[in-house]
Amino acid sequence: MNPAPGSAALPRMGPIRRVAAGVLDVAYVAYVEHGPADGPPVLLLHGFPYDIHSYVDVAPRLAEAGRRVIVPYLRGHGPTRFRERATPRSGQQAALGQDVIDLMDALGIERAALAGYDWGGRAACVAAALRPERVAGIVSVNGYLVQDIRASLAPLRPVLEAGFWYFFYFLTERGRLGLTADPRGVAEVIWRRNSPAWAFDDATLDRAAEAFRNPDYVEVVIHSYRHRLDHADGAPAYRRLEGALAALPPITVPAVTLDGLADGNFPATDASAQAEHFTGPRVHRHVPGAGHNLPQEAPEAFADAVLEVAQLAELPAVSRPTAAPRRASPG
Repeated sequence: MNPAPGSAALPRMGPIRRVAAGVLDVAYVAYVEHGPADGPPVLLLHGFPYDIHSYVDVAPRLAEAGRRVIVPYLRGHGPTRFRERATPRSGQQAALGQDVIDLMDALGIERAALAGYDWGGRAACVAAALRPERVAGIVSVNGYLVQDIRASLAPLRPVLEAGFWYFFYFLTERGRLGLTADPRGVAEVIWRRNSPAWAFDDATLDRAAEAFRNPDYVEVVIHSYRHRLDHADGAPAYRRLEGALAALPPITVPAVTLDGLADGNFPATDASAQAEHFTGPRVHRHVPGAGHNLPQEAPEAFADAVLEVAQLAELPAVSRPTAAPRRASPG
């Protein structure tokens, strides 16, 4: 995959490795720069429309802290490919969560911390909710991200619906054609709405947009949004998992949830509305100045949250916190 013009001078994550994992040939970056190769593993999971470079400044910090860091491209992104032509190009939440477990199996990782935002945060939440024995803890931007598809027709406040224009755009053939014609342009509009305080440049967007050249990108993205709004059936292979997710299962593992105070689409909360979904130890943090792509906009805060998850797991049950005060700062 050749770099886009102007993006080559930016720091780039690599080398890219590949492994057969479930239905995918997953492309990923592994960081074991400092500390033992058998250090505590953590998977960093990116969102849409972004790529692994959301973690370009997070991964080295965690490696220096002795973590074994794995940063995969999600299905439909970058060099990750489906192994069989006949496999449905599903973007549904159960598929994203199962991909995480399949990657762990392929890499021989029995248990790992999972950290992500947007699609990656959803994958982490799904895996933690359905396979808690495999998850040491999670960091999730915007909290509990398992989709309640049965409630997908319930309207939000108009100011929030306006930010989700692409959800509805992708329900149409016009939206499919628009994403096919200009995935970078679609991403730029979403980035600027998601992170109004983030002064990214063209080269940063170009670097991420390389991941959108995947031949399955459009199909996976379109299916993801049509499925979440109950406008497309899920793939048969994930029917059982989607049935389990319909019950909105709780996350029982240690969790740090984050809200960026400059997120243009997902306003920060005090975490109380989602408390019932986290039955394990949990801390909620607000990150000043950060938008939706929180790990790239506030890498130190995100890395600190990953390290904090391990600390939560070590606390005696009687002293485990459930939420930080509303204006608590990260770290």
